[in-house]
Amino acid sequence: MLNRRNFTRAGLSIVTIGAIGQSLSYAHNHGHKKGEDMNDTIDWKAIKKTEWKTRLDPEEYRVLRKEGTERSFSSDLNNEKREGTFVCAACALPLFTSEAKFESGTGWPSFFQPIAGNVETKRDFKMVLPRTEYHCKRCGGHQGHVFKDGPKPTGLRFCNNGVALDFVAS
Repeated sequence: MLNRRNFTRAGLSIVTIGAIGQSLSYAHNHGHKKGEDMNDTIDWKAIKKTEWKTRLDPEEYRVLRKEGTERSFSSDLNNEKREGTFVCAACALPLFTSEAKFESGTGWPSFFQPIAGNVETKRDFKMVLPRTEYHCKRCGGHQGHVFKDGPKPTGLRFCNNGVALDFVAS
């Protein structure tokens, strides 16, 4: 018999099944295999170029694996205002919280601080003058560059390619 309680239970079951399906679809469409985000046994930095090309779309591959830069103001994440976490688009490692995001006016998602221990930096001389480039610690995916013109408390601006990130709402 369908009463209010059974109707509510059925509705919650459908919502739960839908959420699980969306998570699996998200993971499949963003290069992640089921269960792999929590699997610490994967050597992300050892994944071959040919496999990255199947995991990422061409623009993600160009930015994350070839250290490219996307066109400014091209990412929807530039205007993302919800609470949540910005994760690496290649391996889903959490890189930034929404609390660290700010509007820099540059056309790229900008953050004043990453999640501790989840990014690595190196010097970049591609534009003649040295810059500090940063990557995802887990997979080595290129994210962007760090500049010393950000807001307090750090004074830093992690200028990120939106295509190198995915957003997970809280």
